[in-house]
Amino acid sequence: MYRFKAIIFDVDGTLADTERDGHRLAFNAAFVEAGLAWHWDVARYGALLAVTGGKERIRYYIEQEGIQLESGVNLDAFIAALHSAKTRHYLALLETGDIPLRPGVLRLLREAREAGIRLAIATTTTPENVIALLRHCGEPGLPDWFEVIAAGDVVPRKKPAPDIFTLALAQLGLVARECVAVEDSDNGMCAALSAGLKALLVTLNAYTANQSFDAAPLVVESLGGPDEPAVVRRGDLGGSNYVNLAALDRLHATVYKGA
Repeated sequence: MYRFKAIIFDVDGTLADTERDGHRLAFNAAFVEAGLAWHWDVARYGALLAVTGGKERIRYYIEQEGIQLESGVNLDAFIAALHSAKTRHYLALLETGDIPLRPGVLRLLREAREAGIRLAIATTTTPENVIALLRHCGEPGLPDWFEVIAAGDVVPRKKPAPDIFTLALAQLGLVARECVAVEDSDNGMCAALSAGLKALLVTLNAYTANQSFDAAPLVVESLGGPDEPAVVRRGDLGGSNYVNLAALDRLHATVYKGA
């Protein structure tokens, strides 16, 4: 019997490495389609990831570059149309099946499902992006494994604000101490902790490996597996050498010790 009832996952960079060769390429395709001489290379996109939300990222880029739109162009409408095109290109990329789940993710999802641990998602990406990723990552029916998919513009503030996690908790009908959160970025860490999700696992990726996660109790480079030990950057996995439900249960027990 585990001490927690649900796992709440972020998506981009957590469930799958979608940023560099997914979202970034889709943004650039949308720029070309719109006749814009914009291009986000790997390094520039990494810097832009400090801003959560695709529309917010476009707005920030326009402001930072001092870009002036043609007279009469409504900025909000321009950004919305550009982001809509980006989403269309991103969904087309997902349909190729070339963006798989990160190593160990499907194993952990299966283990949770078999144990009766509820699954949820809390992300700033659009619901369409989430469903498409889950549909095309190689496991039939995977979207139905998640009881709650809290995504996109359904909350007033995006990460690092706690709003999307607070919504996911409300939809699950659980309190924070009944859940474990899994994130990949400092913005996600701040959002989860601000929502009271102290049992937090951070899985690093190429874009977040150098961020500071001093406030996270457990940080690993990947989930690993029985034949692939996880590299732990902070905290420990107890008696396991990879992230499984037992390791998450130990994490939960550690952060709530004496509470």
